[in-house]
Amino acid sequence: MREPQARGAAATGEVPPVSIRPGTAADAAGIADLFWQVRTESTPRIPMIVHPRESILPFVEHVLLGQGEVWVAEADGRLVGFLALAEPDELGHLYIADDHTGRGLGSLFLEVAKERFPAGLQLWAFQSNTGALRFYERHGFVAVEWTDGDNEEGAPDVRMVWAPAR
Repeated sequence: MREPQARGAAATGEVPPVSIRPGTAADAAGIADLFWQVRTESTPRIPMIVHPRESILPFVEHVLLGQGEVWVAEADGRLVGFLALAEPDELGHLYIADDHTGRGLGSLFLEVAKERFPAGLQLWAFQSNTGALRFYERHGFVAVEWTDGDNEEGAPDVRMVWAPAR
């Protein structure tokens, strides 16, 4: 179990501590809810999700949890973030509840991802999500490919890679 360093409100005890652990089938509904919440409340920064709400839970159960590796963050019994990884080197999803952004949770998730895939990682991020692009750059990711929106959302995106220092 990992706990982020207390900063800001967390240092004064106003925010419950956050723990990170491997996700399980019991987390599927919470992951699906958070996925939907972030994707629908973050437009235009993140393009609107193109799938119906009822398709998200089966996607989480059969793809994210069934074929990959998921880590979840909990605070006060509530799921506040998740990280989805897939072989051989993909960081597929990193979502954090709005009320838990800017507290170091994303950095903790990236530590987990780099530990799980020490040879390197790659991810896709929407070009419109400039905050995420800056976040990944601060953590050593480099943009290597830009597209004009040939994904299911029709939104320009960028492939970023991280490789360990040699």
